[in-house]
Amino acid sequence: MPHPYLRKRRRSMTVIETLPPKAKFSNPDVTAKGETRATVALGRLETLWINTGTLCNITCRNCYIESSPTNDRLVYLTVDDLVPFLDEAQNLGVREIGFTGGEPFLNPDIISLLEAALEREFDVLVLTNAMLPMQRPKLKAGLADLQARFAGQLTMRISLDHYSKAKHEEERGAGTWDKAVEGVNWLSQQGFKLAVAGRTCWDETEPVARLGYAKLFSSNHWSIDSTNHWALTLFPEMDGKLDVPEITTACWGILKKSPSDMMCASSRMIVKRKGAEQAVVMPCTLLPYELDFEMGTTLSAAAQANGGMFDEGAVKLCHPHCSRFCVLGGGSCS
Repeated sequence: MPHPYLRKRRRSMTVIETLPPKAKFSNPDVTAKGETRATVALGRLETLWINTGTLCNITCRNCYIESSPTNDRLVYLTVDDLVPFLDEAQNLGVREIGFTGGEPFLNPDIISLLEAALEREFDVLVLTNAMLPMQRPKLKAGLADLQARFAGQLTMRISLDHYSKAKHEEERGAGTWDKAVEGVNWLSQQGFKLAVAGRTCWDETEPVARLGYAKLFSSNHWSIDSTNHWALTLFPEMDGKLDVPEITTACWGILKKSPSDMMCASSRMIVKRKGAEQAVVMPCTLLPYELDFEMGTTLSAAAQANGGMFDEGAVKLCHPHCSRFCVLGGGSCS
């Protein structure tokens, strides 16, 4: 059967029209090839991510969400912003609250934000570069107090992009390694639960990378198990310039993966945009700016979001990051 967009009758002749190809990721329901787009339903909300603001003390070469000393597209979240979401998360049986940024320790309310989550008996995970913002005396005192009161509930995940100083600074800039190591040493001495986030963009196998990190952890006496994929998370690279395939319903079987393995099957993120009156729910940590992916101002509203990018709260994988990071890259922030 001729393609309906390509063929038409003209003077008893079949003429091929030249139409511009449909762009990838432009239709929430079908791919550019006309195949049914894959979706991911929320099985159970286990992790609620809190974006504390996109400001950061450094500018990385390839930051997932373009955080920098000047990017304030997502503003500092306050305790008043956070508490309604924490209370709702309690009622929904959420296990973990994750704090990310930007650099969370630039947020002036960060200790109070962490305390609010810890007091409600959530497990709390903080993603940090462990550099100067965290090492200010007032912040150290606040963290030491939380560690003393909520030992075991609070985990610090430090971004060390590679186990070598040279490659880490290739991504994060000169002078970033020593200050980060200093921060991890302090956290270790205080008895914090530690984890590390690295990257897989160095043309080396995962076993080689994990062995390199194991030597780093051992030489610094950090209690981190490099063979544990939660304690040492290795993220796929997020080069937005690379072309990636769209994910269809058939891909699950082809790739031998399940929608339930995806980050958006068990987590959501809270962000507050510059100039906005309220914080909103997003499906994951990778889509902080996309207005089309906003799910509402409460977790219950997010579960019912319908139309556009959602079917009754199920996320339609209509963004390159869905393919690049999660489905093909196997990445998850949780």
